[in-house]
Amino acid sequence: MTASSPTSPPALRWAIVGPGRIAHRFAQAVQALPGARLVAVHGHDSGRAAAFARQWQPAAKTESDLLVMPTLDALVNSPEVDAVYVATPHSHHPAPVQAALLAGKAVLCEKPLVASAALAEPLLALARARQVFLMEALWTRFLPLYAQVGAWLGAGAIGPLRAVHSSFCFARPFDPTDRLFDPARAGGALLDIGVYNLSVLRWVLQQATGTAPGAGPEPESWHIRGQLAPSGVDLNVAGLLGFANGVSATFRCALDSQSSNALHIEGRDGHMVLPHDFWQATRAELHRPDAPVQVADAPFAINGFEGQIEEATHCIRAGLFESPVMPHAETLATLRWIDRMRSELGVHYPFESA
Repeated sequence: MTASSPTSPPALRWAIVGPGRIAHRFAQAVQALPGARLVAVHGHDSGRAAAFARQWQPAAKTESDLLVMPTLDALVNSPEVDAVYVATPHSHHPAPVQAALLAGKAVLCEKPLVASAALAEPLLALARARQVFLMEALWTRFLPLYAQVGAWLGAGAIGPLRAVHSSFCFARPFDPTDRLFDPARAGGALLDIGVYNLSVLRWVLQQATGTAPGAGPEPESWHIRGQLAPSGVDLNVAGLLGFANGVSATFRCALDSQSSNALHIEGRDGHMVLPHDFWQATRAELHRPDAPVQVADAPFAINGFEGQIEEATHCIRAGLFESPVMPHAETLATLRWIDRMRSELGVHYPFESA
């Protein structure tokens, strides 16, 4: 990690709630960024939290040790903490987000922010009332490759948009103890991976029409199909959505199959392809008739998480309570789509009101 210069602001001090798999990726990015520092961690399993702290201890001898906080209250009220990254299972997001906001600590919370729009609304209102930063950590929107894809769309490189297609699928054997299949932890394909299909779809439509994040669009037609796992969560979901000007979109997310996991964007004059793992893509192709294929490569500076951390840092230092790139309205809009899809499929979580 690079130390701050005498004229630069001090590094933003981050704490992590939920030291699981995804938190390791966040920790790697934070420890490599010059404007950020990891200072504390809390988890319900103290042994796991201690092991996480040992792995990600700061390398510089001039820095304090990474602290293991015994309680959430101790973490959010620590004067050593400026911002909190929440990486618990989806169902457990509300409590640490609320606690951090009430303590005046900025929050970056793993996608989805919470399991439903009804759970999100009071948290977003609290951030607004307290003027404390809160952002859903949907890292795809901050990848460098998407800047190039957005530039192609904005320049009309494929002409008027006609269709968007995406898939995000992997096969996991059914295990009722796995969080992916556990309704008590808000399992299911939509919240875990479908959120990427839907968020990127919204982003493409916004880029193609010059619409601001959170301002639209809404489907004019809607067809959703899916299957449920034995535990009652959505095992796979496929959708066909229709939008203004004849634009159509298809998506599929699944926990029981393999796919190309590609994103296809089709226009009147050409098409674009992100051929592999669109949510963490580093390559895009622009295809137009009678022209060589244009290929854009944009590797991660660290591991891909750096963009969202840098956005959060910028917004926090600017005194903002939401990001203009990933505003609260965008988080709500995607959750409302997911709510409607879950309702049509008959997916209900035990922590939701009847």
